[in-house]
Amino acid sequence: MGNYLQSHNHKKIYRNQYVKVIFWGVFSLLGAICIASCSKAPTNSTNSATLDNIPVYTYKVVTSYPHDQRAFTQGLVFEDGFLYEGTGIRGQSSLRKVELESGNTLQKHMLPAQFFGEGVTIFGNTILQLTWQSGLGFVYDIDTFELLKEFNYSIEGWGLTHDGKQLIMSNGSAIVYFLDPETFQEIKRLEVYSRDGPVTGLNELEYIQGEIYANVWQTDYIVRIEPKTGQVIGWIDLTGLLRPEDRGYPVDVFNGIAYDQKNDRLFVTGKLWPKIFEIELCKKK
Repeated sequence: MGNYLQSHNHKKIYRNQYVKVIFWGVFSLLGAICIASCSKAPTNSTNSATLDNIPVYTYKVVTSYPHDQRAFTQGLVFEDGFLYEGTGIRGQSSLRKVELESGNTLQKHMLPAQFFGEGVTIFGNTILQLTWQSGLGFVYDIDTFELLKEFNYSIEGWGLTHDGKQLIMSNGSAIVYFLDPETFQEIKRLEVYSRDGPVTGLNELEYIQGEIYANVWQTDYIVRIEPKTGQVIGWIDLTGLLRPEDRGYPVDVFNGIAYDQKNDRLFVTGKLWPKIFEIELCKKK
């Protein structure tokens, strides 16, 4: 526990300087009610969203699944019926294959102790995993978790996803970076913005139906991003998702988004949370 607190507090202090999240539309609508019609993952809302009219969603819990409370979740992805999870904390960072229904870890690769594991994504037959401040990423075989190669980057590593052609990466700022999946060189970058300016603290990422979903660090919100412009096209308010009775053991922040494209299921969790939630989104009005 001592090592955990030391690593976590260091990270928390370091990251605090970045987080100045702007929720102009969200906080003004916190008292709004959820309409009866909910959906698992709304279709792309680019055409309906403007800077003066950004939709806000709340949630309906479909079901929940057990989650390892020792897992400091930094990355989450769903593929072929299983979850793949990247966890953090130096000396405890790992890559895991997890059975959704039971929460059991079926396969596990431990990172060397000097690395703080971060976001993961599946690209082709490989799994990519970032590290926080080491400027080093890993590429593994999806079946064996054998390390195939390493790659370098010059920013902090936080979240990672892809759009089928480019890797998409966050570093806790308001910027998302698009990388070539073969060379890992930067192709472009976008600033994520709402009406009042940049939205910082972008953390874990998932690409869903043509949009980038991003956890906003130290909040209960996911921001939906138009990947061509960086414009915020939706907010998801997950306040109250983890109930008080699930907080008997120390938990950390909301972080972790995974999408089952085949069955249109959306999963979310947090660092050291005891549950993973399957949710549907309900639009506030």
